[in-house]
Amino acid sequence: MDIIAQIQSAVKANNVIIGHKKSVEYIKNNSPELVVIANNIEEDKKRELEHDAKISGVRVEVFEGSSKDLGIICGKPFPISVLVIKSG
Repeated sequence: MDIIAQIQSAVKANNVIIGHKKSVEYIKNNSPELVVIANNIEEDKKRELEHDAKISGVRVEVFEGSSKDLGIICGKPFPISVLVIKSG
């Protein structure tokens, strides 16, 4: 399954966490399936997410589009810089 289909499926199933703060909190306290980061996220936020994901053993995918593109794929009227797909 490609990343776009995986994201859309997770959004449809209400199986995602959207936003930097909530994503970091979820990664630290749970074991998500995947972290998706837009390619235009701020470098410090990207490093923080990658570090926390590495500690938790979670795979990180850099989405090859902007945060606006990621928002559109998720069906949201706002940009999304990071989202976490929950396990299960």
